[in-house]
Amino acid sequence: MKKIAIIGGCGHVGIPLGLALASRGFPTTLIDMNAEAVETIRSGRLPFHEEGAQEILNETLGNTLQVTTEPTGAASCDALIFVIGTPVDEHMNPCVNEVMKTIESYIPFMADEQLVVMRSTLYPGTFRIIERMLHNAGKKTRLAFCPERILQGKGITEIFQLPQIVSGNSPEALEAAKSIFSRLTETLIEATPEEAELAKLMTNSWRYLEFAIANQFYIMAQSSGVDFHRLYRIMTTDYPRASHFARPGLTAGPCLLKDTLQLASFYNNNFFLGHSAMLVNEGLANFLVEELEKKLGGSLNQKTIAIFGMTFKVDSDDIRDSLSFKIKKKLEQKLAIVLTVDPYLADACPIDEALKKAQGIILGMPHTAFRDIRPNVPFVDCWNAWG
Repeated sequence: MKKIAIIGGCGHVGIPLGLALASRGFPTTLIDMNAEAVETIRSGRLPFHEEGAQEILNETLGNTLQVTTEPTGAASCDALIFVIGTPVDEHMNPCVNEVMKTIESYIPFMADEQLVVMRSTLYPGTFRIIERMLHNAGKKTRLAFCPERILQGKGITEIFQLPQIVSGNSPEALEAAKSIFSRLTETLIEATPEEAELAKLMTNSWRYLEFAIANQFYIMAQSSGVDFHRLYRIMTTDYPRASHFARPGLTAGPCLLKDTLQLASFYNNNFFLGHSAMLVNEGLANFLVEELEKKLGGSLNQKTIAIFGMTFKVDSDDIRDSLSFKIKKKLEQKLAIVLTVDPYLADACPIDEALKKAQGIILGMPHTAFRDIRPNVPFVDCWNAWG
């Protein structure tokens, strides 16, 4: 059984993959510079919520799963899987420096015939740059790109269920990658590295566009005095061509917008649909504040407003790039007193207290814990969770 190290292994992508591999018998080491996350996992706990992960951690920790901050152990592994984020910079351009720096720092630990797998999203062309970097360093490692496709919070389940895209810089690299990922899922989809790079970006951009269409229609209908959620039911009920129509909601998190911007950069910033989607999805936060302001007589000055749900995803504790914080800033600019309510955040206002104090409510994220709430003050709910 191949010995595997996951670089950046204690994050939202690395942990589900590491646990999945360890549960299939691969001796797996999670390597991460985040000492706090490493110690958390060593103690038998997870640094964030992930369905089904705790049970696997309990079974594998200290057996097939190890965790460390030390990179030296990578040298004895058969495969190194890099899970390094690829953000966009302040100019909305792809920032691949961290990926390149991390790989460069691991070159001394790489051995000939070792398999190097890139797991995180790659800006088109990055795979070949990494290939040249390794070649220039005199390394005869096999290089593969197998992009992650999981839904955060359900990563363990989806790793075992979804088809896995596999690509490599040689037939040997492709076969080596297949020998690992075939143990996790039944269906492998072979691609060239260039196809794999674009497939990941286009999939996420397509989802971002879908949500933008729903959000644009929601804003359009609500601004015209038409209840969009009634309209949605009218449009979709027993009508197969509208069966995949997305519902409106705050479209946030660390992937969809970022990958849309990366695709735009790849196409010389001529991805006009992507740019328009950004205006709509980012603008929804402002629209919700304006809608509540109208319901409260045209002013939020010194009014106590509660935001229910601060994470970017339902029943998750992840706040990365959550638009609820954009709503909070907008409310504060209008001199409102803001209460943030979220059962997944330790410093949030309790639900009962917020319901007593709030003069208005915006539903930022429809967590299950909010499902039975029926506010008795003006509220805005783009999700239609409260009817």
